[in-house]
Amino acid sequence: MLKVNFNNRQMTVPEGTRVVELVEQKDRKNLVVCQVGAQVKELNYILTEKNNGMSIKLLGVSNAEAGKAYRASLSYIVAMAFHRIYPGVQIRFSYNASRSICCQALTKSFNMSRAAEEILREVQHIVEEDLPIERVTVTIEEAEKIYKQFYLDDKIEILKYRPENTVHLYKCGEYYNYLYSYMVPSTGCIHNYTITPYSPGLLIQYPRHDLDAKIPAFAEEATYCKTLQRAYNWAEKTGTQTVNDINRKIDRGETLEFVQLCEAYHNHQLAELGDKIEEQIEEVRLIAIAGPSSSGKTTFCNRLRIELLSRGIAPVTISLDDYYFEKAKICELQGKPREKLDLEHIDCLDIELFNKDLFDLINGEEVTLPRFDFKTDRRVAGKTIRVEQNVPIIIEGIHALNEKLTHSIPKHQKFKIYIAPHAQLNLDNHSPLSVTNARLIRRIVRDMKFRNCPAAATIDMWQSVRNGEFRWIYPNQENADYVFNSSLGYELCVLKKQAMAALSEIRASDPQYLVANRLIKTLKYFRTIDDDSIIPCNSLLREFIGGSCFNV
Repeated sequence: MLKVNFNNRQMTVPEGTRVVELVEQKDRKNLVVCQVGAQVKELNYILTEKNNGMSIKLLGVSNAEAGKAYRASLSYIVAMAFHRIYPGVQIRFSYNASRSICCQALTKSFNMSRAAEEILREVQHIVEEDLPIERVTVTIEEAEKIYKQFYLDDKIEILKYRPENTVHLYKCGEYYNYLYSYMVPSTGCIHNYTITPYSPGLLIQYPRHDLDAKIPAFAEEATYCKTLQRAYNWAEKTGTQTVNDINRKIDRGETLEFVQLCEAYHNHQLAELGDKIEEQIEEVRLIAIAGPSSSGKTTFCNRLRIELLSRGIAPVTISLDDYYFEKAKICELQGKPREKLDLEHIDCLDIELFNKDLFDLINGEEVTLPRFDFKTDRRVAGKTIRVEQNVPIIIEGIHALNEKLTHSIPKHQKFKIYIAPHAQLNLDNHSPLSVTNARLIRRIVRDMKFRNCPAAATIDMWQSVRNGEFRWIYPNQENADYVFNSSLGYELCVLKKQAMAALSEIRASDPQYLVANRLIKTLKYFRTIDDDSIIPCNSLLREFIGGSCFNV
């Protein structure tokens, strides 16, 4: 018999008990996965002697890891519906507008609009059947045969990059697939979703863990969609749509060419951006830059400045950090003690002084800028400057695209830039890679190298960082005049070695293990690029691995 703490209740259960058997029948469909000790497990997980004394916690969709499992399970059911009705038709899942998944047909002759209603009905039918989804372990040879049977050739390709000799698959009725995620115990658990036709495919919406397990209202996000489509088109043209594509380039000895190809795309975007600003230089007085954490903003700002200098435009940069209020003033404004302050709130900035200085500078006045001394928590006098006509001012920060920050400057005098990685990269056709995970990997490597901050500490602060992004950055991205895609197709091959070493220090009993294990499971499929001498010194990636000519 085993002693376990099940949902804060001490229990004695027989060895071999499945976690789902501890859950009342009426509650089973509201759960997704569970946490046994520090690790995520499926509800069908079998308890053994090694689990004796452990804590078991049930996780619903409001949990981040459970939310990922719910999304993957829904995608599994959609893929299963396609196989039942249109066996042999190839589909691809990718991230899309309004934090959803887009399902597109790769089979050229397939008409998605005619098939949409049939797929919707079949998905609903599979959910109503409440079929068990079982995890099975097979050899690589057996997996290859199964994937062949279900026309999943893209999954066969990536098996050769898997370091283990066995493969986990999920079986539902007669259907097999694997989406690199934990799964719900049965199809009936997926009872909250929307699937709607949305050119060029189907838009799949699901409950979000960060929205209290609710499906967000659909938002068109035209700017974001164009950026994703552009990233998709570029990946298609350059043959870099999947991890297999990337690994093959390295295996063929094309690493240098691949690195230069990705860097050329950044150069192209900078030139395009320079053209746009130059065309409007008679009007543009303020260039505002914002983006989420680890997007490469510092290097981007340096490279944009050089791009503009090459066109005879010499921008002046003003730091938003110098306009922070002192902590005592922020305590007064927020009515909170220092330890509970929200230092990312826009009202932590002296917006009125910032607008006065901007207004005066744009109108040719001489201004003594403030400088914030973070050691003494005081603003002091900084340098005195004057800005000539047709010389734009660059600002960069979390609130840079927020109209409240620059209310004294007319919109036609602002050029807003949003920067973020927007890779349209898949492990295979059914498994898009999260750009949020890619940013976290960037930050883990940078924090370890330059801030003496271990991976566990970076993971601990990540959710707080994400909360700030959803509150202050993403709502303003649609206002951007230009979106710079800072993704580099080769970056995870370079970051892999250092990131894996940092993540491997996190033990299975540590609370950060859930995230660390997920990142390791992604990184292990990438070939490693050991020689970073082929990466240009002005590359955005240098901001995270070191060796930047900008000394960032």
